[in-house]
Amino acid sequence: MRTFHPVDIPLKPRTIFRVVLIGLGVLLICLCVFSIYVLSEGLPSLEELENPKPELATRVLSADGEVIDEFYLKRRTYMPFDSIPRMFINALIATEDREFYNHWGIHGTRILKAFIKNIVRGRVSQGASTITQQLARNLYSHIGQERTLSRKIREAVTAVQIERTYTKNEILELYTNTVYFGRGAHGLQVAAEMYFNKTPQELSIPEIAFLVGILQRPALHENLKNPQASINRRNVVLYAMMEEGYISAAQYERYKAVPIVLTQPEETTIERSIAPHFVEMIRQQLTREDNRALAGVRRYDLFRDGLVIYTTLNARMQQYANQAVEEHLKQFQKDFQRSWRWEGKEELVNELVEKAIKNRPQYIAANPSERKALMIKLKATKAFVDSVKQEATRIQVGFAAIEAATGEIRAMVGSSIFGKQSRYTLNRVTQIRRQPGSSFKPFVYAAALDKGLTPYTTIESGWLSHKLPTGKTWEVAGSKSGGLMTLATALKFSINTVAARLILEYTSPNEVIRLARRCGIKSGLMAVPSLALGSGEVSPMEMIAAFTVFPNEGMAVEPYAIERIEDRFGNVLYDHTKQGLTITDAMNPRVARLMTGMMKNVVNGGTASRIRNWFPYEVAGKTGTTNDFADAWFVGYTPQIVAGVWTGFDDQRIKFTGWYGQGGSAAAPIWGRFMQKVYKDPLLGYDPKRRFKGIEAIGTESLSISSEGTVKEDGVPLENAPSQQQPADSTGQE
Repeated sequence: MRTFHPVDIPLKPRTIFRVVLIGLGVLLICLCVFSIYVLSEGLPSLEELENPKPELATRVLSADGEVIDEFYLKRRTYMPFDSIPRMFINALIATEDREFYNHWGIHGTRILKAFIKNIVRGRVSQGASTITQQLARNLYSHIGQERTLSRKIREAVTAVQIERTYTKNEILELYTNTVYFGRGAHGLQVAAEMYFNKTPQELSIPEIAFLVGILQRPALHENLKNPQASINRRNVVLYAMMEEGYISAAQYERYKAVPIVLTQPEETTIERSIAPHFVEMIRQQLTREDNRALAGVRRYDLFRDGLVIYTTLNARMQQYANQAVEEHLKQFQKDFQRSWRWEGKEELVNELVEKAIKNRPQYIAANPSERKALMIKLKATKAFVDSVKQEATRIQVGFAAIEAATGEIRAMVGSSIFGKQSRYTLNRVTQIRRQPGSSFKPFVYAAALDKGLTPYTTIESGWLSHKLPTGKTWEVAGSKSGGLMTLATALKFSINTVAARLILEYTSPNEVIRLARRCGIKSGLMAVPSLALGSGEVSPMEMIAAFTVFPNEGMAVEPYAIERIEDRFGNVLYDHTKQGLTITDAMNPRVARLMTGMMKNVVNGGTASRIRNWFPYEVAGKTGTTNDFADAWFVGYTPQIVAGVWTGFDDQRIKFTGWYGQGGSAAAPIWGRFMQKVYKDPLLGYDPKRRFKGIEAIGTESLSISSEGTVKEDGVPLENAPSQQQPADSTGQE
């Protein structure tokens, strides 16, 4: 049988031409239909093109109606074209759009090249936007930012319209005054002040090149998170300027060796922000692409579009949180400084100083010989070394309070630094993970109670030695004489050996981890016996969220910060009530009530007794202290509020020097001071007479005086810190 091939069928040139012509016609019709569909919405009107909308500040409101912060452009000054440094224009055109003066809004050749490269790579990896197209996105947010064909068509058509409406110089003027440079700076005037504390006319060519360079990825370069990457990007701009003849080869070689020296970022919100870390957390949530509920809000510019963000934070409670932290640290920091000694820690000092020097922009940009000289000079500068020591020994704090029933975050303190720059510091509530020590024990006890144990079940409290599957031995110090002890007493005085035996004999690490996850702890935890002593690492916010399970009788509630977001016209863009609360049936209600009864004893005569110096009302909670007093915790709750405190140091080699660094002394007083202020304020409406529902009084027998680590200090029992004899593989994360 003969096989036919396409080449066997004779095709006349006229036939081929007709087929191609019909195909092109169909393609053109489809493209026109698609373009009409795309252009039917999302394009700016002629009025918008000629009169771009004014920039308005976004206000952040507390739950009690106070403006707690604003996002806006500080000291915004519009620069006419004649005031823009010519070298900035040159750098911009050389880097972003070399054919700017020759195209009519879009650049066909660049689009074709980018299209081919994206097809070869199988993804959208390269754009082809002209300066005019970028201006279209800057001026008209409804064009969108997503990488789609429809957005590119809207952007291209708008760019052509802009070219028809404005001259080339007017386009450059608009672009220079609206483009985003990072640090909340829109426009060259603000950026020059924010980054270099200069006017645009005072900027050097390397500084101009840096500002043009960061336009590609402001978040990467705004605070020199990767200094070498920022230097490389700056040098790419300088090289482009050399290629276009704006600077000579000799100038390029000289300029690329100049270090990048930035001023500290200026606060872009009102100066007296009472909750800087809370506000920054909200800003980050609004920019997270994985949060689908807020996707519609991300089309707006926080610094220009005049949104109104209604939050869960209570301004009065936030003030009380700030005061509680300041009051506690005022004396506690002095006590620590008196006990801390740098003698014998020369290696630590040297490492801290070297790290501080290596993070300086001058060091990063210097050549090897200059680096060595700078290292020698600063190491010999006493003022510099002292400043490094002072910062390293600063006691840090992470504190937050939430509504037990709803998860509304009412107050948050992310550091012990108060003032203008604190917003840009690490948030110790959400951005750190530390071992919680004994504050994790309630989940071990709860897992054991769920197996049928009761608060009056007795467990051996003596020294524990357990052989691990690895062959190593895990030893936990306990009562010298040993003896049986009820669970209620063991939790009250935080006896490590009892918690260890519970996880080994009555429950298991895996069961405790499953319970902790249901309660809201999302960090990875290793299924090892030392988990009973809090060896896993978690964030303070996770611990606070997990403790909601106790006052809610087994139901865990996820914390949240944003209630509602409106645009400048009052249209609702986001409403948390439509999302609903995230509630998990995490624990047997009976177990949750028993744990509350047991944790009341922790405050009433146990390791958290100091709280009674400030707060006499209904409360339950648990202290935590980690190895060598590195971290101190207290997480507690009233029938209405759950709050938690972490105190410690950013460098974990710095630790409290004695038992004053236990959770009951270093953390619990902040909690007590805060609750005292909150419950005494009649305007807040919290009821001091309110009691936990269905909680029976759980008695505890007196504790043996021979129990190690329980000798009282000022009438308060001391907590068992985890033994240093734990094998290395008994701690860590999953």
